[in-house]
Amino acid sequence: MTLNGWLQIAVFCAVIVALTRPLGGYLLRVAEGGRTLLSPVLGPVERGLYRLAGIDPAQEQSWMTYAVAMLVFKAAGFLLLYALLRMQTDLPLNPAGQSPVAPDLAFNTAVSFLTNTNWQFYGGETTMSHLSQMLGLGVQNFVSAAAGIAVAGAVVRGFARRSAQTIGNFWADLVRMTLYVLLPFCVLGSIVLVWQGVPQTFAGSIAATTLEGAKQIISLGPVASQEAIKMFGTNGGGFFNANSAHPFENPTALTNTLQVIAIFAIGAALTNMFGRMVGDERQGWAVFAAMAVLFLAGVAALYASEARMNPAFAAFHVDPSLGNMEGKEIRFGIAQSALFATVTTDASCGAVDGMIESFLPLGGMVPLVNIMLGEIIFGGVGSGLYGFLLFAIVAVFIAGLMVGRTPEYLGKKIEAKEVKLTMLAILVLPLVMLGFTALAVVLPAGIATISAPGPHGFTEALYAYVSGAGNNGSAFAGLGPNVFWNTTMGIDMIVGRFFVMIPALALAGAMAAKKTVPASAGTFPSHGPLFVGLVVGVILIIGGLTFFPSLALGPIVEHYAMTAGTLY
Repeated sequence: MTLNGWLQIAVFCAVIVALTRPLGGYLLRVAEGGRTLLSPVLGPVERGLYRLAGIDPAQEQSWMTYAVAMLVFKAAGFLLLYALLRMQTDLPLNPAGQSPVAPDLAFNTAVSFLTNTNWQFYGGETTMSHLSQMLGLGVQNFVSAAAGIAVAGAVVRGFARRSAQTIGNFWADLVRMTLYVLLPFCVLGSIVLVWQGVPQTFAGSIAATTLEGAKQIISLGPVASQEAIKMFGTNGGGFFNANSAHPFENPTALTNTLQVIAIFAIGAALTNMFGRMVGDERQGWAVFAAMAVLFLAGVAALYASEARMNPAFAAFHVDPSLGNMEGKEIRFGIAQSALFATVTTDASCGAVDGMIESFLPLGGMVPLVNIMLGEIIFGGVGSGLYGFLLFAIVAVFIAGLMVGRTPEYLGKKIEAKEVKLTMLAILVLPLVMLGFTALAVVLPAGIATISAPGPHGFTEALYAYVSGAGNNGSAFAGLGPNVFWNTTMGIDMIVGRFFVMIPALALAGAMAAKKTVPASAGTFPSHGPLFVGLVVGVILIIGGLTFFPSLALGPIVEHYAMTAGTLY
């Protein structure tokens, strides 16, 4: 570890803190349908879309109607994307002549992008046409992220409103978040990326001559536009197989820095939007602080692990001051790689700039833990906030039991219905993550494509299902696709997205219908250090009880094997 490395991490943190409040205010105005600087330009477009679709943005929906609208939209998106992938050979903008995507892989990919997971069991430049990348994957990058922000806004309305039966209008929320947030951010981001050298062209490839005089064909395409939404929407889903380690996706130290900032910016700002919407900005900063504690612990642990030399290399007399450089982006260094990996696995974004499986075992455990906790540490756009609020409900419930009072949060009593909905959403993740992992490591179809035996192979399987259900999309690599993995991973991603999202909306509906009660001497404060510590403790305890026994079978066992000199 170096002072320079810690300064890079500190600068990133300072930028995120500085962006949180102004961006949070902007998100609030968009969520409430208020006027913004972009309204004169985009307002007519917004109203035109409503008229075209027959939508009245002022007509609000109950939580159930909101959820049904979201599911119908997702089902239509799945069918359209699946059909596009299967028929891409017969459609335009296919300069490389890509063949149709296999049925099981098309299912996996369509589910992956509509759930904002962006898990890739394929190489983008060797599988997808330009039309599939833009009209299929690129569009879903926008609308899946916008849907996540929309649901987060609806959940926050549920906490903020009193004696109400509605939580907003899904169609209006979707349109506003796409038009006023993601689209302008990505237009500016794409311009910056093109300036830094990211391709944006309809050309399929270009011939190049290497330094040795050999001929090489280099794939091209509309990369910058997809790269921008990949980051702002916390999607992942790289245009190229190497994702953000590819120089055409992440060419310079500046783009690397801007990408990690873009990944966290909206998720962090949503905490401020939450505080403002419930009428107490301190509540938002308390949520931000709890997330920040978990983030800083993760990045510090990962950086400390990777700054050490791999103990299995000691016999080769490698300079230990270099740290564990295997699989890292040598252009950016260990600190940036540790920061990138922590940010992407906190924020439900699989846009890794190196190989996670090349981390030392305890370093690789940090991304795994981040995703296992539901990616609530700023998290995917929207999903991080409503996922965190589920843990906040559990925390205040425990606090209420400790002082012998009916638990309250934001002036509303937390009763049996709210606790049941919360635990349903929280416990569904370990159920599918661990359940599918158990099947994969005992069934021949699962074992067939796991590349490594022992604890490392177990971690490959566990990380895949954790990443899928956590809607992250990064991978421990070494895992090959087949019908079993494509199908079970697709189911894993569906459950991880919608079996959390729907209970969160139901919770919002229940909270919106409640009246507020005045605070008293026994009311547990939900905006101070005590609240932050309690929520962090509850998150770690629940994570420990549900995940850590299985987690120890992989990275920890492998850590001691490597220390003893066994090189995996």
